[in-house]
Parts: sequence; structure tokens; C-alpha cells
Amino acid sequence: MSEGTIAWLLTSSALVLFMTPGLALFYGGMVRSKNVLNMLMKNFFTISIVTVVWTVVGYTLAFGTDIGGGIVGGFDFLGLKGVEGDALLFMVFQMMFAIITPALISGAVAERMKFSAWVLFTTLWALIVYPIIAHWGFAADGLLFAWGVRDFAGGLVVHINAGIAALALVFALGPRRGFATEVMRPHSLPLTLIGTASFGSAGSASMPDPHWPPMELPSTPSSPPRSEQRWQP
Repeated sequence: MSEGTIAWLLTSSALVLFMTPGLALFYGGMVRSKNVLNMLMKNFFTISIVTVVWTVVGYTLAFGTDIGGGIVGGFDFLGLKGVEGDALLFMVFQMMFAIITPALISGAVAERMKFSAWVLFTTLWALIVYPIIAHWGFAADGLLFAWGVRDFAGGLVVHINAGIAALALVFALGPRRGFATEVMRPHSLPLTLIGTASFGSAGSASMPDPHWPPMELPSTPSSPPRSEQRWQP
């Protein structure tokens, strides 16, 4: 990698990691005060859970040599065996997306899942689901990548993936206790507003092609205002 690419990956990795505590504030401000700590811990503990899973087996399932017709990678890099230099930096960069994805799901189980259950779910999901979907969309020998799909900033591997998992959990858990019968005011909307200030993945996933980030980054701050103006009465 060139010095510029290395600097870009380091910066992008830090920005994407910063999104997880930002998300904790975003979700934490919308729950009731008695559940704020639970929501904050779900997001912050996701960092440590996914880091362990990703470095031990997640990375090799996502980016190891394909062994399943584009479905999953092999065990070439089990425990980060042979991962060094530029590949090590790429591993860390991809780990940040692996971390933010289950953190996004936590909003769907707000006030409805115990912390211990969240730890179990996140561990299994980061081990079984995310690496496979990441292999499909990010790995050069992945199923969707071979079809010509290019997921530049995680719209597929991160957001659609997390959205489907969140919807499944909503149906599985059902409404929270007291829903539609109790007043459930958000704890702190200013806290939620602070959490929206982080959008670290904008353009950061396009490091192989220097022409894409300048096109993607402006769309992140310019597209939401148009949606907001349509939404406002």
C-alpha cells in the first residue's frame, strides 16, 4: 500500500469505530432513563465481543480462500495466522464494520432484551451471520461480488444485514412491556442529537479506488437534508 492509502485506512478505521459510541448516545437518548445504562453497555460491549470473535475466526470466514461456492471463506487466517503488514491493517479496517453492524441492531431490542441475552446473541451473530454476509459482498471470491455487486460503504453487508436481523428480533421479542398503556418518554433527545454527529463510514470503504470517496462523501451530508425537508409537514 502507498503511504496515502495507509493513512486513509487508519483514519477511516478510527472514524468507523467512533460511530459505535455515537450510536450508543443516539439510542441511549431515546430510551427511558432506567434503561440508559443497558443501552450504552450493549453498544460499548459489542466492541469487545466482536473484536475477539473477528480476530479469532470471523476474519478468516469472511476473507479466507472460498470453500463454499462463494458462500464462506476457509480457515487460512484462523487466529490471524499469516496476517501481517498491509493485510493486518485491512483486517482492522474491516473489523470496524463488523463491530458497528450488531451495534445497529441494538436499537431494535431497546428495553426488551437483557444484557446477558444481548451478549449471547451478539457473539453468535458475529460468529455465524456477519462473516458469511461479509464474504458474499466484500471478498473478491464471494457470491455477490462475483455477480458484480459492489458494496462501497456497507449498505448491503452492514445496513441491510443489520436491518433484517433487527426485524427478526422485533418479531421474536414482541412489544415492550407497557407499550400503548404507559407513557414512554425518551430520556434525553439532546443526547440523541449528539449521537447523530458521527458518520464515519462515509466514503471510507472505497479505498481500492481513489475516484469513489470524493463522490460518496458529499452524498452523506447532502442526501439526508433532502429527506428531512420532505418529511417536515
